[in-house]
Amino acid sequence: MLTKAKVTTISGPANLIEGSGRAQIMLPNGTILSIPDALYSSNSRRNLLSFKDIRLNGYHVETKKEENMEYLCITSSDTQKRILEKLCELSSGLYYTTIRTIEAHSIMDQESTGSNAFKLWHDRLGHPGSTMMRRIITNSKGHPLLTKHIMLSSDIFCRACSQGKLVIRPSQLKVDVESPSFLQRIQGDICGPIHPPCGPFRYFMVLVDASTRWSHVCLLSTRNMAFARLLAQIIKLRAQFPDYPIKSIRLDNAGEFTSQTFDDYCMSLGIDIEHPVPHVHTQNGLAEALIKRLQLIARTLLMKTKLPISAWGYAILHAASLVRLRPVANNQCSPIQLVLGNQPNISHLKIFGCAVYVPIAPPQRTKMGPQRRLGIYVGFDSPSIIKYLEPLTGDIFTARFADCDFDETIFPPLGGEKSVSKEQGKLIPEKRHELSWNVSTLSHLDPHTAQCENEVRRIVHLQSIANQMPDAFNDAAKVTKSHIPAANAPARIDVHDGQSNVPANGSSAARLKRGRPLGSRDSVPRKRKLMGKMNPNEINREPTIHNSNAPKEGQVLLDKENVIGETSAPKVATVPESQEISINYTSTDELWSRNEMIIDDIFAFSVAAEIIKDDDIEPCSINECAQRQDWPKWKDAIQAELNSLEKRSVFGHIIPTPPNVNPVGYKWVFTRKRNEKNEISRYKARLVAQGFSQRPGIDYMETYSPVMDTITFRYLISLAVSEKLEMRLMDVITAYLYGELDTDIYMKVPEGFRLPEAARNKPRGMFSVKLRRSLYGLKQSGRMWYNRLSKYLLKEGYTNDPICPCVFIKKSESGFAIVAVYVDDMNLIGTSEELQRTVNYLKREFEMKDLGKTKYCLGLQIEHNANGILVHQSTYTEKVLKRFGMDKAHPLSTPMVVRSLDIKKDPYRPKGDDEIVLGPEVPYLSAIGALLYLAQCTRPDISFSVNLLARYSSAPTWRHWTGIKHVLRYLRGTTDMGLFYSSESTNTQSIIGYADAGYLSDPHQGRSQTGYVFTCGGTAISWSQQNKH
Repeated sequence: MLTKAKVTTISGPANLIEGSGRAQIMLPNGTILSIPDALYSSNSRRNLLSFKDIRLNGYHVETKKEENMEYLCITSSDTQKRILEKLCELSSGLYYTTIRTIEAHSIMDQESTGSNAFKLWHDRLGHPGSTMMRRIITNSKGHPLLTKHIMLSSDIFCRACSQGKLVIRPSQLKVDVESPSFLQRIQGDICGPIHPPCGPFRYFMVLVDASTRWSHVCLLSTRNMAFARLLAQIIKLRAQFPDYPIKSIRLDNAGEFTSQTFDDYCMSLGIDIEHPVPHVHTQNGLAEALIKRLQLIARTLLMKTKLPISAWGYAILHAASLVRLRPVANNQCSPIQLVLGNQPNISHLKIFGCAVYVPIAPPQRTKMGPQRRLGIYVGFDSPSIIKYLEPLTGDIFTARFADCDFDETIFPPLGGEKSVSKEQGKLIPEKRHELSWNVSTLSHLDPHTAQCENEVRRIVHLQSIANQMPDAFNDAAKVTKSHIPAANAPARIDVHDGQSNVPANGSSAARLKRGRPLGSRDSVPRKRKLMGKMNPNEINREPTIHNSNAPKEGQVLLDKENVIGETSAPKVATVPESQEISINYTSTDELWSRNEMIIDDIFAFSVAAEIIKDDDIEPCSINECAQRQDWPKWKDAIQAELNSLEKRSVFGHIIPTPPNVNPVGYKWVFTRKRNEKNEISRYKARLVAQGFSQRPGIDYMETYSPVMDTITFRYLISLAVSEKLEMRLMDVITAYLYGELDTDIYMKVPEGFRLPEAARNKPRGMFSVKLRRSLYGLKQSGRMWYNRLSKYLLKEGYTNDPICPCVFIKKSESGFAIVAVYVDDMNLIGTSEELQRTVNYLKREFEMKDLGKTKYCLGLQIEHNANGILVHQSTYTEKVLKRFGMDKAHPLSTPMVVRSLDIKKDPYRPKGDDEIVLGPEVPYLSAIGALLYLAQCTRPDISFSVNLLARYSSAPTWRHWTGIKHVLRYLRGTTDMGLFYSSESTNTQSIIGYADAGYLSDPHQGRSQTGYVFTCGGTAISWSQQNKH
């Protein structure tokens, strides 16, 4: 409506204004500005536009000088700050440009289109307000909205927002805003109980970072589980962000957060626990505000859909995902952008509760039937994976985003389509039905049970395992070996759960006996015992038992009782049986899928999968051994080591340390020996010397000790198969203790050794003990042991060759025997009678353990059967795949892609000028090292590809890392492949070599490549490939 008005000028009031109202103008480059309170004067010669009006439209204004001319630039508000308009400066200090008015029908079309787009994305983003919508549009991509559409928000009424949001305005009291660093302070709180429950869940817990507003939300069945979920999240944060330690956690005064156990655990990690003053909620304001914000969004999401209120768990988790995409109040960036550094892409967002048509599983499809079925969209796991509900049963599933079709105008109800009745010609809206969940404790407090305590003990124990893992990205689901022969494997293999593609014939019998069908379960549920004590102050200490017998003067006494102790290990609690369960949030008939667990549960179970293999860390001290479940076995190992030291007379008298002598230190080392199935075969404890303090030329002369290499070992295996010889593995107990030292070495008095009576009152550091024999850890110990062994074997008539000094051979009329030495392990190969003589001869001089047939040596798994011997590294291959997160990858049939003759298109070309070198966060060198070990031992099929990729270790790129993953995918499909030495080969003893070279076959370096392979009995024993220099 136009109204006349007066405006005061320099010369006084003037009747220049004929009216006021909303106006829209267009600048030369098409930039549209909307002015809500424009003044109109027909007598005005110029149009005046203020900076304020430009900024109200979401643009920025800045001045720039170019060629001695000053311009006013109107820029976009995104991070790129694109220049939209450039205005020239006048002598009066104003800036000049031409403007155009917009036709009325154009304005109406634009506002209509903008209104529809705004409504659609307003629903997709969880019904944010106009201010938040402006910030989302500015700081995200993947949407068609412009900032000018925000001007339309005041004219749009959203019924869901009106019903779901009731905001109490804050008080005028202002406080200073804190800006701590990332993870310096985390605030947490619990909301609930909520009725009706969402399946078994009645609470949800939030954790929010005070700096970036990064948040984590998880559902809880009882408040007692909050402690365990919080510990799992702390472990996850410490693993994902090792450079940002958690300094403090602020929690409310609830009983689950005020226990002494929780305080002791956080104290051990250096985390301060803060509790606000009772009933003062503002001191935990971030967590309280996040809970309120999630409730506002979740309520609004549910009001828009036809889902029951009992589906609030889905809405809360989806709201938490949306909050992480929204800009925070104290920064224009979202929490994801602040933490990861990438602008969030929201193109995958859809309206919560809308209809989604997901692909039907291939086994359930028919030739002429539908290919998709209806589902209810309830969120996403990642931009490429969505979560949806089955309308009839309420089960939750996942699907690939690219394979789904969405209809954001339809909101299906749970329980299927309901008929809409008519009454007097009018449609009666359908009533919202609730799915009941019978929970007997809804009106009572959560009972305190042992489940929470067991869960806490389990997670604390898992943390010690997780700290020893080489990488934090381990999704350690149980790995099942591929039963598809590598020679017949297709280019891509889809491994389906529940069935295994095992051929009917016996072509892969060697693999079948070590694997099990995919998706199969254990016949007996697995159980895991965990450490019963978490507080170090509560651990039962072993009592000290002193020997009343006084030692003789100058004699070294091993205080075995003091070292070992006589009490049993502390009792431990067992975790309830682990079951393959699934739980449905909203239905009592179905269970929820484990794949849909919240992130902290996924992390805990991924670490638990490593525990199934009993792959926990070794103890570092005797005290740690005494606190473990397997303490009796460690005790026996320590006692055996002390007995060996005393039996071998390793130590001399305890004397004052001679002048100018630097005694070496000592350390207890504990390890567990494993067999070919990765099962623990025995426990070993060693008292070792810290040889790093030894000085060359003074404390030792030579250190080289020959050992058997893999080429020699493979040839001996082939020889044993072709001649049908026996293979036995012998282990020398405390082998290094047999060596005689060639220099005088003193060691600090180890813990557990008693000083003489005359020295009891003097400092222990003044004394040392002289070593009479070599000890583990000394630099020359390996050489001293080899000298002792070779001298003994040569005396009996065994011979060896300087080319292979670790192999000793003896021939006689009854046969022959071969002794292949690798440190303290001896592989005996020969005829039955001569082999037994060798065993008896060795046992007369050395204390040995007969391990039977050779099944595991030099990291190689050896399987004996009637037709020959299979040598493979399937266990190591599985560990490599799991370490680099490729244990679930799709297998491939070749170790590398075909190279291109065009140098510029070759995927294995060196780094280009426009490519970036991979940083240390990508484990390229670790992967090369792990693959080289496989290629040199049992996998010549990957030798060339690994050697080629290893050439770029100094400057790898993403192309080369893709090549590494290609090799790992190939190993995923050929896990059980190895070298088979057949006893039915025609050329049993003949060694045949193959060699070839390609002239300038490496076009990038202009060099020729050569390679060779030597076979014995038709199977490779040695291979290599390299560039010619």
